[in-house]
Amino acid sequence: MNSNNPVFNNSPAFNGQGASTYGNQTYPGAGAAYPAPGQQYGDASSWGTGTPGAPVQADRALTIDDVVQKTGISLGLVVVVAAALWFGTGDISTADGNYGMLIGLTAVGMIGGLIIGLVAAFKKSMLSPGLVLAYAALEGLFMGGISKVIQAQVDSPIVMQAILGTIAAAGGMLAAYKFFNIKIGDKFRRGFIAASFGFLGLMLLEMVLSAFGNGLGLFGDGGMGFVFALAGLGFGVVGLLLDFDMVERGIAAGVSQRFAWTAAFGLTASLVMVYFYLLRLLSILNQD
Repeated sequence: MNSNNPVFNNSPAFNGQGASTYGNQTYPGAGAAYPAPGQQYGDASSWGTGTPGAPVQADRALTIDDVVQKTGISLGLVVVVAAALWFGTGDISTADGNYGMLIGLTAVGMIGGLIIGLVAAFKKSMLSPGLVLAYAALEGLFMGGISKVIQAQVDSPIVMQAILGTIAAAGGMLAAYKFFNIKIGDKFRRGFIAASFGFLGLMLLEMVLSAFGNGLGLFGDGGMGFVFALAGLGFGVVGLLLDFDMVERGIAAGVSQRFAWTAAFGLTASLVMVYFYLLRLLSILNQD
């Protein structure tokens, strides 16, 4: 079962295409059934009932603790970088604030995060910790900057409300998935992925049209902006549900614990999406 998240969808470890694996071990191909010269064998006393001469196991299967730990590190970096940008740029409503630096770093985070996100989405193998942490840092810049700009436009503490709402959404989706034993059907998955691509295409079209002054208002504070933000929030929340399913299936399949970083990337991206569109909705609702 594939996820709407392309990071999980393209990873053989999570999309069920790793047919040559048993647990987290890969069957050797032709001519590779035995260790190469110099490869170490395990201690004979530790072979037990396994195959005599088996090499030392250099890896172990993925666990939920691995996913939680790596996702916590990734999200923690997002928060730390966002807070550093927020407090480091001062009060942007006065001359003491550095509004130019805020906008510049926000743009760096947005563009850099988009680039790494596209690279990760089309990467077939597992993601490296460095790539995931770089993405988290860039998303921290974008989230911290855009949050400060939007918060400056309203009186209500919508940033804190969006943070609490994101936590509630993630917890609610996880609880619903576990306690109601939700099964993700193949038709639902395909339909949701198709709709996600449509949403992305519409967003890119709006960016192009807005550059020429003919936007549809999807990024504005009017009715179209509200509908678009509501749709984005819906995609993010349901996407979390599909991502939980992918992680559970990966753990059940016994994929390598190294894929915890790939899982962390996908979950971080989904949570960032939920937070951003929830912040947009709150901003629109609090406009005068």
